[in-house]
Amino acid sequence: MRVVATSVYVGPNLYTRVPAIRLTVEFGPDALRRPTAEIAEPLLALLPGAAEHRAEGGAFGERLRAGGLHPAAVLAHVALELQRRAGCDLALARAVLRDGGAAAEVVYAYETEEVGLEAGDLAREMLRHWLGTEDALEDFDPAGELDRFIRYAQRRALGPSTASLIRAAQERDIPWVRLNDDSLVQFGYGRYQRRIEATITSMTPQIAVEIASDKNLTNKILSDLGLPVPKQRQVYSADEAVSAARRIGYPVVVKPLDANHGRGVAVNLNTDEEVEAAFAAAQEHSDVVLVESLIRGMDHRLVVVNGELVAAARRVPGHVVGDGRRTVAELVEEVNRDPRRGVGHEKVLTKLEIDDQALRCLADKGYTAESVPAEGEMVMLRLTANLSTGGTAIDVTDIIHPDNRDMAVRAIKAIGLDVGGIDFLTTDIAQSYRETGGAICEVNAAPGFRMHVAPTEGRPRDVAGKVMDMLFPPGTPRRIPMAAITGTNGKTTTSRMLAHILKMSGHTVGLTTTDAVYINGTLTVKGDMTGPTAAGMVLKDPSIDAAVLETARGGMVRSGLGYDRCDVSAVLNVASDHLGLGGINTLEELASVKRIVAEVAQDTVVLNADDERCLAMADHSPARHVSYVTAKPSHPLVREHIRAGGRAVVLEAGMNGDMITLYDKGAQMPLMWTHLIPATLEGKAMHNVQNAMFAAGMAHALGKSLEDIRHGLRTFDATFFQAPGRTNVFDEHPFKVILDYGHNAAAVKVMCDLVERLAPKGRRIVVLNCPGDRRDEDIVDLGRAAAGHFDRYICRDDEDLRRRAAGEVPEKLRQALLDAGVEDSRIELQGGEVEAVESALGAARPGDLVLIFAENITRSWKQIVYFGKEKGADGEPRPAAPVRRAEPDDIHLPEGARLIRDEKGVRLAVDDADRRP
Repeated sequence: MRVVATSVYVGPNLYTRVPAIRLTVEFGPDALRRPTAEIAEPLLALLPGAAEHRAEGGAFGERLRAGGLHPAAVLAHVALELQRRAGCDLALARAVLRDGGAAAEVVYAYETEEVGLEAGDLAREMLRHWLGTEDALEDFDPAGELDRFIRYAQRRALGPSTASLIRAAQERDIPWVRLNDDSLVQFGYGRYQRRIEATITSMTPQIAVEIASDKNLTNKILSDLGLPVPKQRQVYSADEAVSAARRIGYPVVVKPLDANHGRGVAVNLNTDEEVEAAFAAAQEHSDVVLVESLIRGMDHRLVVVNGELVAAARRVPGHVVGDGRRTVAELVEEVNRDPRRGVGHEKVLTKLEIDDQALRCLADKGYTAESVPAEGEMVMLRLTANLSTGGTAIDVTDIIHPDNRDMAVRAIKAIGLDVGGIDFLTTDIAQSYRETGGAICEVNAAPGFRMHVAPTEGRPRDVAGKVMDMLFPPGTPRRIPMAAITGTNGKTTTSRMLAHILKMSGHTVGLTTTDAVYINGTLTVKGDMTGPTAAGMVLKDPSIDAAVLETARGGMVRSGLGYDRCDVSAVLNVASDHLGLGGINTLEELASVKRIVAEVAQDTVVLNADDERCLAMADHSPARHVSYVTAKPSHPLVREHIRAGGRAVVLEAGMNGDMITLYDKGAQMPLMWTHLIPATLEGKAMHNVQNAMFAAGMAHALGKSLEDIRHGLRTFDATFFQAPGRTNVFDEHPFKVILDYGHNAAAVKVMCDLVERLAPKGRRIVVLNCPGDRRDEDIVDLGRAAAGHFDRYICRDDEDLRRRAAGEVPEKLRQALLDAGVEDSRIELQGGEVEAVESALGAARPGDLVLIFAENITRSWKQIVYFGKEKGADGEPRPAAPVRRAEPDDIHLPEGARLIRDEKGVRLAVDDADRRP
């Protein structure tokens, strides 16, 4: 079994809507020789929980015993069950066979990436061991490896309190993101986000945490309010500790000032010698040590959230109960057989251990691990009652006395915590502390929820839910408006248009594009930012209140989406590009990838009704509304959809040009003439007309008014500074230059259509290229798309040849042009982009049109702007010297000229006849 590829999906993907790991595995004859039914007994003995997994055709255990499972399916379910044994609540495991079963895609869910990958590795080694393959590891111990894996997973897993908060968030449809390898988690997106670390929230005052961490200060504050606390002294030496114990009066407790989980705590000390020894142990955890009076009673944890006591539990330290026959060690073994006990936080209870602390507790009674306690005798193995060291918890929320309830609330308010735990000792929680003499031992700023969410006895309490309701009161927002956009061409321009509309209507927008991540219009990270990492950057930003996410096929194929869902999504088109890469070889497979965006839309999915592959996606989307975009007013399906009250964006011809019209709930809403949208070049750039229609449809679905949409489209210009590389026009030379990023046949075709519509009076020159990682047929199609539209063709290489030989792509483009009827004399081959652009600009004459398909957009734009200008010693063009503003006396108008002001207020001398400057 050889893993040849691994993909970690962080969100919805080709296989599932949940985070998953995909292993591409090849199976040799050795792994397929032994029937999987023969390994059912050892597998299910070690991993009994796997028996109830749902496999194709029934329960996994039944299918395995019947011999109906391929090793790939077994591998997926073992990897899943390993994680479930480590405490992960997961369900997905499947295998897709390839090559007649010689290979497979093994897919299983994960919670933590490192743990999920480790589970896959261990599952493979276990399967090799059980199948007896030649590459099985010698001396492999499945049970020992399982224990090692659980401990490995526990070190990286979310703690039980954090996990309970995440479950509460999921129940309330609150998105969450883990921000580090520990317990720092973000709930909600953008400006509505809140954070927690363990059970400290972003609303918890730092000063309150510091007070709670200082046990001496906490004791003083509570004492000053008349709340019940033990007498306490802060000491720095063993002598001071003994002196303090004598003043307080024996018995006493010695504990570190700022340790937790009961570390270094010694109780019921009755002699100076015991205090000295306890001081030394406490000082290992803190330089400052506390000595306090011993409060008799049982240990209780009271949890207060947002000024309300929400849970109370009596905690019992880890212990065994004698039966007069078995040793302490045997009793521990028996207790650990309880299926509720596991390693660390694997299960609701933790296994007992006979370690140094347990041996000390036994020694205090004169016992060892081999001692046999009397029947009914309780033998403590811990001094403190933490569940993480084997303790148990009994819920007492329903019987707590009102005085004790009020006392806990007052104490947490006094410290200033929004979420806090009180360690309260009393002989009877059902009686007032005023009668029992109970007292507060500690206040915890990050109380654990495990004992309340899953008590050993009694009713579970939804403590985490109370925290979520405090962070996100019912009815308050927790998600920001999100729009996702995909397609072969037009994604970036449409994304920029929509983001501009939202920004102009008052939103602070996070935008991801092929070029960069932008926050409120400011570039933050450059590069291709169309994958899940970029989406995460935007959704984690606390300043934004709307997100527009350009989503490309590459990120979806490699890592899935970076979000679980969006409000509105759009699929612009599906055309041949990147085929043969990432396992996507056909247009149908490419459509399946792009359909993921449609499948996560909740409110509206906007689809290109003029593209059959996009049209078919309507049946796969759960969105409440489908909005169709069409340039064909008579489109039969769209007309029927409109009559049924559905949403649509239609391009309708009128006396004054083409009108973009919105339809919704039977209403016809003319939006604006296409020639009034600057990005459409007076309505001639039909691809930008379509992009504007998609942006309008999405903005309407997001609740923007018609006037907001009109204003956004009117003020969006396809200039280099607003949409670099997207139909950027430069008119300051005697000839027109258009710069575009198009790199597939469909993109070249729409630009050729624009050139025809612009109908330049002079010649037409084009610079062509195709990325080297495209298939030969894609290069040929790109050349054919350009053929017949230009007078001169300059074919060039990319700087990154992508495994092609130098000159190979230009030669293939040349041959495609020749095959399409272009004369060889009109074709020029260039090695690089700089040379090709320079050649095109140098060949242009007044009235010509030069179309440049570029890879390095910024460099090519500078080359266009500074063409013909003086260059410095470094070879870089020098900008023209600034023009001095003319004073009135400086102006001397030639004969037949007059002075005007342009739209920016700049004065120009123009010829009176033809108004040419």
